[in-house]
Amino acid sequence: MVHVNQELDIPESELTFVTSRSSGPGGQNVNKVDTRVTLLFDVGASASLTDEQRRRVFERLAGRINREGILRVVSQRHRTQSANREAVVSRFAGLLRDALMEERERIPVTVPAGANERRLAEKRHRKRIKRERSLDPSQED
Repeated sequence: MVHVNQELDIPESELTFVTSRSSGPGGQNVNKVDTRVTLLFDVGASASLTDEQRRRVFERLAGRINREGILRVVSQRHRTQSANREAVVSRFAGLLRDALMEERERIPVTVPAGANERRLAEKRHRKRIKRERSLDPSQED
């Protein structure tokens, strides 16, 4: 089971792991052993996700999901396949956790009149400084 948040755990049976040769660290090991791990998760066919969760994942992780609805996460940072597998599962859980987090509704606020007046006063001050600079007779040759 991959624990995502309090409401969601995804069984490993819904995840597919594919290994391949890595371009990461490992010396000659890189040329011989499949250490890169790619996690594939079928968002559309997942029984663990509710319709609302599925919609959020499709919306927020659209760049990582292909046309078939497969979410793809890759790890090739570590020298061993087992370390990369742990890293990819952790990254997958973090991505889903962030995608499923509810955004707080923004409360619109108005700018205080004093702050607006200070901003305009500063603009007038800068304008006057620049105008006086161009009228300064000592700068003319």
